[in-house]
Amino acid sequence: MALSRSRRQARQDYWPGFVDAMASLLLVIIFLLSVFMLAQFFLSQEILGKDTALTRLNSQIAELTELLQLERANSDDLEATIASLSATLAGTESERDQLQSQLQGLGAGVSDKDERIATLTSELADEREMSDEATAQVALLNQQLSALRSQIAALEQALEASEQRDLESRTRISDLGRRLNLALAQRVQDLSRYRSDFFGRLREILAGRSDIRVEGDRFVFQSEVLFSAGSAEVADAGLDDLNALASAIKELENEIPPEIPWVLQIGGHTDKRPINTPRFPSNWELSASRAISVAKYLVDQGISPQRLVAAGFGEFQPIDDGDSEEAFRRNRRIEFKLTN
Repeated sequence: MALSRSRRQARQDYWPGFVDAMASLLLVIIFLLSVFMLAQFFLSQEILGKDTALTRLNSQIAELTELLQLERANSDDLEATIASLSATLAGTESERDQLQSQLQGLGAGVSDKDERIATLTSELADEREMSDEATAQVALLNQQLSALRSQIAALEQALEASEQRDLESRTRISDLGRRLNLALAQRVQDLSRYRSDFFGRLREILAGRSDIRVEGDRFVFQSEVLFSAGSAEVADAGLDDLNALASAIKELENEIPPEIPWVLQIGGHTDKRPINTPRFPSNWELSASRAISVAKYLVDQGISPQRLVAAGFGEFQPIDDGDSEEAFRRNRRIEFKLTN
């Protein structure tokens, strides 16, 4: 008891200054996180703007393609009409030549052929008039065809320009996505390196403890180290271990760059034997309360609450499926996992 009172007295002496220092550190971390979130927001807006521009370009390309097809259909119709009129003109000219030949043959005939000559002359004049109209119509159609060809050429140029802009936009978006993926992969790699350093320090600090071990990517404390049976209050016997853990986490906070997202997940686990008390109606409540108690204690030691996640898993993620006391003891645990 005297030792406990002396510890509390020493803690009260340096606590205010420590709190000020940690508050300043928390403000700096929050500011850096805000800058990172703003950068992510602007990057997302740029990608969204590129997607919108790409959609607009695709719409323009579809419209230009439809116009081009329509103009090509009109051009085909005009060419068919011109061909038909040209054939008619050729036939008319052939008939005109025949009438002229007949007229020349009749010029030396007798006078009773005058009426026939007059009739043929009138028909020849009519054929010439029709020939002139057909020629004018052909000329007009040729002008329209030339104009349509010019429009088609302009549409093809516009289509090529749109396709070029579309290709450039896709290239920029692809490059942006590639750079973003590389940045994310680099952050994951950096976090893995810091996780290895963090576990290495904990191994050194807590070396030789059979009730504290590493399971895969998790650091596991047996519940008996930190809690009494059926309790969610951190026992005095486990404070030294939690203080060592808090020191390692604070060193980790100072070393990991602020642009790398990470949290320490605190998972509470129980054995499969049921519990039913007014405070803990089931193992869900007991495991969650234990995880929250550990998180609150680490916050009291100066760990940023934004870096902690508390979760209760009850008895539903055992590491030993046996029914022995040793299996029950292994399953009652608090796990710490560094993740993003």
